[in-house]
Amino acid sequence: MRIGLVVDSACDLPLEYLQRHEITVLPITVRIGEAVLADHRDEQATLHFLDTYIAQRGAEAETMPFTVQQIQDLFLQKLVIDYDYVFCMTITSSRSPIHDNAMQASFAILNDYRPVRAAAGHDTPFALRVVDTQNLFGAQGITAVEAVRLRAAGEGAPKIRARLENLALYTQGYLVPRDLYYLRNRARTKGDRSVSLLSAALGSALDIKPVLHCNRGETSPAAKIKGFDLAVQKLFEFTVKRVESGLMTPTVCLSYGGALAEMRSLPGYENLRLACSANNIELFESVMSLTGMVNVGKGALSVGFAAETAKFDA
Repeated sequence: MRIGLVVDSACDLPLEYLQRHEITVLPITVRIGEAVLADHRDEQATLHFLDTYIAQRGAEAETMPFTVQQIQDLFLQKLVIDYDYVFCMTITSSRSPIHDNAMQASFAILNDYRPVRAAAGHDTPFALRVVDTQNLFGAQGITAVEAVRLRAAGEGAPKIRARLENLALYTQGYLVPRDLYYLRNRARTKGDRSVSLLSAALGSALDIKPVLHCNRGETSPAAKIKGFDLAVQKLFEFTVKRVESGLMTPTVCLSYGGALAEMRSLPGYENLRLACSANNIELFESVMSLTGMVNVGKGALSVGFAAETAKFDA
């Protein structure tokens, strides 16, 4: 059985990895004023857009995910021919319409694929499963990497499906933003009142940075720490502890809202890298998606891994 994998561009994995494993990306388009860029996980294009537009006007950005029709067209023109079963893994449905769009498109795809496959010489059925990763950014990469491993090991679609849906329940995503004013203004633009003006003002005045935690689609502050560097160091130290105590998959994903050289110079990074190496954990590093950066701001750090328990202890 030919198994295909699809993610949206908010999934923070390196472009080289996505290409090498033939993972299809549903791009999310970002518009800031007259500037428009479709995010295809091109790190150089993302960094250029970041330096040119996001720092000044990112809070005003409009993000446009693939529509139901665009997803339907992608499947019927290509994926139903290239594969027999496709897993489409999306950003949490609580923060984006991509999951709902993919679900709506799936009904039409399963109704219309037969003549397309027949014309391509395939007389076997086609199936697809839309998986809500229930997480964001770096943490989205956990399910995608596990899907690649399972496919490479020759596992069948039913086992992969069960594993990915269970794994999503235990994927832990963490985020440290640099600028609470930006986060608050962006949230207000989107109608999200989760970051109040008072908390943003106090946080900026006192240099208090929240460590945000996402699991099962719910996002909440796990800690509040004075100073961005110290918050990042505490998050890296916490991740080292989780690595050493054992993860559900041998994967940690990092993404950063800027050049990776900046991330690698942050306090605690090197200890995390060494801990992953010593414990046979694959460490993925990528520039944060354009979608991620316009929503959480320049210089934010995202960390993802899978663990049954992940109470943050700063």
